[in-house]
Amino acid sequence: MRLLALLCSLSVLLLAATCKNDPKTSSQLRQLERTWLHAHEEDQGDVRVYRPNTYAFPPSRGRTGFAFDHNGLFIQYDIAPTDGIEGRKGRWTSPTDHSVRITLDDRKDPDYTLEIVSLENDVLKVRRVEEVK
Repeated sequence: MRLLALLCSLSVLLLAATCKNDPKTSSQLRQLERTWLHAHEEDQGDVRVYRPNTYAFPPSRGRTGFAFDHNGLFIQYDIAPTDGIEGRKGRWTSPTDHSVRITLDDRKDPDYTLEIVSLENDVLKVRRVEEVK
């Protein structure tokens, strides 16, 4: 009986040790948790550039973007038919250290992945990858 209890305790400790988050990855994901707006003037090829919504953007007819919440909630901001901003709710997960998978609740568009090219100094550079079905 003691051997069984010891094995169970050891198993729990091993599971806890292997489930720890990589501090670098956790820190990078925490940097994502804010509202980002598209700085289309800075795009380079298929890499899209985003800056925090507090950034002093040059004048534009509208900016798309998104918001990441720490609990996996996501809002995608699109240009509305009346030229305002329309928020679409969804969820985000991070399947790898350098990607974020987006699922929108309304299912009007297919799920997609944002490959994080870089995230530093309040500049997020991503490449959008459409889901293949």
